[in-house]
Amino acid sequence: MIPITTIQATGRRKRAVAVILARKGTGNIVVNGKSLLELLQERKSLELRVTKPLIVTNTLSLLDISARVGGGGISGQAGALSLGIARAIVNLDPELKPVLRKEGLLTRDPREKERKKFGLHRARKDRQYRKR
Repeated sequence: MIPITTIQATGRRKRAVAVILARKGTGNIVVNGKSLLELLQERKSLELRVTKPLIVTNTLSLLDISARVGGGGISGQAGALSLGIARAIVNLDPELKPVLRKEGLLTRDPREKERKKFGLHRARKDRQYRKR
């Protein structure tokens, strides 16, 4: 099923960028030299988001994932890891692309923080209007 030894993929979400190295293995996931739960601060929902591409394609115990992730916060990093892992799986086995596409795991989330405009407090918050 997985003929290539190591494959690299990139995932992004918000300001976070993840570089994924996937190889045949036993299911270890190491991110920035730490275990996945250590990085995500014991949040099970974020762990599920990261491992969903592996669960959907039944490759959780077949691949070792090594990743570098930076920028953004924990949630953005989890989303970047998920997209990167999904892209790596497609690079390893193109037949799994429809399964991942159906689950929405190959679509990059385009939402970014809106920039602050001059004359405003934040991106859209104006100063308070006072009638009297």
